[in-house]
Amino acid sequence: MSVAEGVQQRSEPAYRPKPFSTRLFRSEMALIGGRRRNQMGLLVLAAMPIIMAVATKLTASDRRRGGDLMSSMMSNGLFVPLAAFLVEMTMFLPLAIAMLSGDSIAGEANLGTLRYLLTVPVSRTRLLAVKFASLCAGALWGVLVVAVPGAIVGIALFGFGPMPTLSGTTLGGAEAIGRLVLVCLYLTAGLSALAAVGLFISTLTEQPIGAAVAVMISTIVSWILVGVPQLSWLHPWLLVNHWMAFEDFVRDPIAWDAPLAGLRLFALYAVVFWTLAWARFAGKDVTS
Repeated sequence: MSVAEGVQQRSEPAYRPKPFSTRLFRSEMALIGGRRRNQMGLLVLAAMPIIMAVATKLTASDRRRGGDLMSSMMSNGLFVPLAAFLVEMTMFLPLAIAMLSGDSIAGEANLGTLRYLLTVPVSRTRLLAVKFASLCAGALWGVLVVAVPGAIVGIALFGFGPMPTLSGTTLGGAEAIGRLVLVCLYLTAGLSALAAVGLFISTLTEQPIGAAVAVMISTIVSWILVGVPQLSWLHPWLLVNHWMAFEDFVRDPIAWDAPLAGLRLFALYAVVFWTLAWARFAGKDVTS
């Protein structure tokens, strides 16, 4: 080897990506948070509990306690985000996750940036892992956007004190906040499982809108199937059937059976569909 070759090798070391760098994840989160449509979506999510709280304050004539989340809003401000979740988990939050997950891979391919992203260099496995992690963070983001404004407005309008449970007992303030945190984490897990489905679908197409529509269609069909008693054997395998189990965190004591069954199914969906996404994406010919 000549002296010139040796100098060139020393001056141009091989690039070795940092194994624990969070740069790609931070870039993904900045991309999610910086898009105008995502910002508008967050505003819509935050507006729902505020509208519900104001409408209840203006129209309700009594202070009903217990029974269900909707009828308990005036008894404690923390019931506002809980009641909002009943509404938002049927359509708005799944729609937000469908848009994010559908755009994760298909959006990059549609814009022609996927090929360049893989030359950073970033392995396809790492890229999928970061994409899914950012979707999980986006799910938590969406849940908190409902919970925090809802709790603030609810406490301002209805006060904060001992919280009645769906079992007829009451919880102290600190324990009530803890129950709300558990609800947020549980719903984040449920939406993350849906995000895994969307990530897989996003690897099958280069049209992000098509992927998002497919995720929403699957969600709507699942809600329809849950409403068919003759298909009760199928209900335990449907994501949406377990989302509403968050109500069991507002019982005293917590009824763990349904939430634990839901968490097991969420984990199963996440593992299976992320693996399917990896199997599809690892052998995919990326040309755009």
